[in-house]
Amino acid sequence: MPIKVLDKLTIDQIAAGEVIERPLSVVKELVENSIDSGADTITVEISDGGRKQIRVSDNGCGIRPDELHTAFLRHATSKIADFSDLSTISSLGFRGEALSSIAAISKVEVITRVRESIVGARYVIEGGDEISLQEIGSPEGTTFIVRDIFYNTPARLKFLKSSNSESTAITECIQHFAMSHPLIRFQLITDGKPKIKTSGDRTLKTNIYTCFGKELGRCLVPIDINAEEMSLEGYIAKPEFSRGNRSYMHYFVNGRYVKNNTIHAAIMDGYRDYLMNHRFPFTALKITVRPDMLDVNVHPSKMEIRFKDERAVYDLIYHAIKNALDSITLIPEERLGEGEDVIDSKQVKPMQRDPEPFERSRLDKPESQPEMTQAAGVILHIAEENTYNKSNNTGNNKGFVSGNDDSREGNTYNNSFLEKNLFREEEAPSFRIIGQVFDTYWLIEYRNELLIIDQHAAHEKVLYEHFVAKMRAKTGMSQRLIPPIVLTLSGREQGVLNSYADEFKGIGFEWEDFGDTEILIQSVPADFLNLDPGEIFIDILDTLMDEQAGKKPEMILDHLATISCKAAIKGNNTLSVPEAKKLISEMLSLDEPYHCPHGRPTTITMSKYEFDKKFKRII
Repeated sequence: MPIKVLDKLTIDQIAAGEVIERPLSVVKELVENSIDSGADTITVEISDGGRKQIRVSDNGCGIRPDELHTAFLRHATSKIADFSDLSTISSLGFRGEALSSIAAISKVEVITRVRESIVGARYVIEGGDEISLQEIGSPEGTTFIVRDIFYNTPARLKFLKSSNSESTAITECIQHFAMSHPLIRFQLITDGKPKIKTSGDRTLKTNIYTCFGKELGRCLVPIDINAEEMSLEGYIAKPEFSRGNRSYMHYFVNGRYVKNNTIHAAIMDGYRDYLMNHRFPFTALKITVRPDMLDVNVHPSKMEIRFKDERAVYDLIYHAIKNALDSITLIPEERLGEGEDVIDSKQVKPMQRDPEPFERSRLDKPESQPEMTQAAGVILHIAEENTYNKSNNTGNNKGFVSGNDDSREGNTYNNSFLEKNLFREEEAPSFRIIGQVFDTYWLIEYRNELLIIDQHAAHEKVLYEHFVAKMRAKTGMSQRLIPPIVLTLSGREQGVLNSYADEFKGIGFEWEDFGDTEILIQSVPADFLNLDPGEIFIDILDTLMDEQAGKKPEMILDHLATISCKAAIKGNNTLSVPEAKKLISEMLSLDEPYHCPHGRPTTITMSKYEFDKKFKRII
């Protein structure tokens, strides 16, 4: 193919791909233009995740009719005049690529009026081709209506994510603008439903409360530091409020939401002594630096920046966070719920240990039976007869009646237990419980083997396998919460929950919407009654938010191992012999009972032959 210069349409569509990757990019660029125009009220409306229509309205300075054509040319901007202006740039936009890129891949309508004019203008451009320009009555400011994004580039259109995912990304973007510019009133409407509405009262804390709820609002710690060449203000959360991913870490440089390794490292190092591994804090920090100390012209998205003095930025943020956390009391405060009264300590009865799922004797008591509803959760069923059979054992599956039984097999080391699972339900595995040591390990005699079973690992394995089986079959039990609990979710968390609603219901959760940003959890998986349902719910959301798009829904199973570990009976807890028999029988009946979901062994074994060797009975 000979070398030739591409036509204008092809050039514009290729260039648009660098700036406009998805509907989120359109919203971000248009809202930045609205902020730069001096608007104090900005409304964003989207349909079908922004695929069908995006409407951004503001009350800013507007665009003169004779400049509308120029505004949609490549590299046309009012923010800078030449390259030297980049060192003093204070606006969010400056590259002059956004409008031309948007117009190249969509159908755009602009309605605008400047303050000194009594009439406005309506300008239509589709696929980079001008359609019309006419006078029209309009309010002061500018309204952009973008329809059918990527209508002329179907290859790009098919790579868009689901409408729910696109809506979630746009919601998160508006939250960033609300925190970085609290003096502006923002409103987001998704498919006709209000999602975000801020007051524009210049208070960052108010917008944090609006976007993330009252639970976070109670944990905020203010930051306000002024240095010679930069300043830092905003809020961080106490360590008691943390998440399993970085989605709650927000930081802004000169009003711009950015991602920067230096800032991220400073925040995590400041929290190092206060957070557990793999937990991340909430931050909403606004960093202000001199424009000449910053390079924002790194990438067309303008989210990557470079500092002239990264060490100074690190030190400012690190010490601000460290000092703030060192100066407050970090003991979590527990509050009585509404309607709860303070109880006289003389009337308090001794607390009893909650029954484990396999403890049939206590679960069968009428007063301990909660209301159960059939749902896609799980409950542990343990066979009562699947224990040591004192008699009537024939063939290779011999039971042990006494320690002096001379009918046992000869003095050869039998490792078949480790090679395959001999404990099938139809074989009725028989064993003799010798006892428990260290309140953790059970000694079991089985054939010519001494089995040492870790009760925590065994229970964790049983919970996990039953949980997975019941979730896939959707035939388990869920526990109704009285009263239900309220959780506040961020826009991204709401989007993930909508995407994986069937998987959550398959586990056993039931919920309903309870306002714009809150949900009411009504039922939880019956196997995990002893755990904090809100914490489990959020942990699963965090896991899903970190997963890459395109993975199968079964990836939620990866988190069940951790939940099973939390729900399983712990070491140093004494079980009765009947309870232990039922647990061990259930574990030995699994397809692969030898390791817990995290890979730790549930059982170790020592043969009679090894005992004989240790005691020198075999030479």
